[in-house]
Amino acid sequence: MTKALRMATYFVPALLGTVGHALAAPSAEALRGIGIQVANGAKNDTSLSLPIQIAISMTLLSVLPAIITCITPFLRISIVLHFLRQALGTQSTPSNQVLVGLALFLSILIMRPVAEQMYAQGYVPMQEKTMPAEQALEAGARPLKDFLARFARESDIKLFLEMSENRTPKSPNDVDLSVLIPAYILSELKAGFQIGAVIYLPFLVIDLVVASVTLSIGMVQLPPAMISAPFKILLFVLVDGWSLIIGSLVKSFTQ
Repeated sequence: MTKALRMATYFVPALLGTVGHALAAPSAEALRGIGIQVANGAKNDTSLSLPIQIAISMTLLSVLPAIITCITPFLRISIVLHFLRQALGTQSTPSNQVLVGLALFLSILIMRPVAEQMYAQGYVPMQEKTMPAEQALEAGARPLKDFLARFARESDIKLFLEMSENRTPKSPNDVDLSVLIPAYILSELKAGFQIGAVIYLPFLVIDLVVASVTLSIGMVQLPPAMISAPFKILLFVLVDGWSLIIGSLVKSFTQ
């Protein structure tokens, strides 16, 4: 198994740190009853049998699309690209598959350093048996918490802390993932709509100008969108719009 594959297989469980806590909670006798073998070495050192590992992996894979969609930059990027296509008025060009693929690979590019930190801090110590599985999951989830806390607004975090009736944390590391994840999603939705509105404005100006001109010369039956579309595409190509927008989106997460 390559390092990249090991990182991928650890990245999903680390996102769901509560799974590791739930697995570590039962007693040794209960764990043996469901196929979890307890090592004879350090206290509370447990290892999962192969069937249990496969079952957990398949369960986590079923929620993988939701994880990628909501807990990575995929959310903001996909919203911005959708607004861009609507502003250009190109209907289904680029296609949904192209936009989703672009957002996915950009998300992988941005999240790679986070995944490497999670792999180094969580998976490697657990494999070398220098850290129990529960502590390894907590250590591996720390880089993810730092990433989510960077982009989650304080007001959104406070909102979900009040809804969950949790105590106010002393530091971002003390905030639970069950609070950080929805706060991050809400913040990314707002950021995506804000960027989309800014992208819409110059194309809206072109639509207004073309509509005014066509009405002034009496071309009432000709749809203004049909005339403005080439001008909007030409403007977007001349300013190298794809590089500007994609570069700005990536820099907004890396800086």
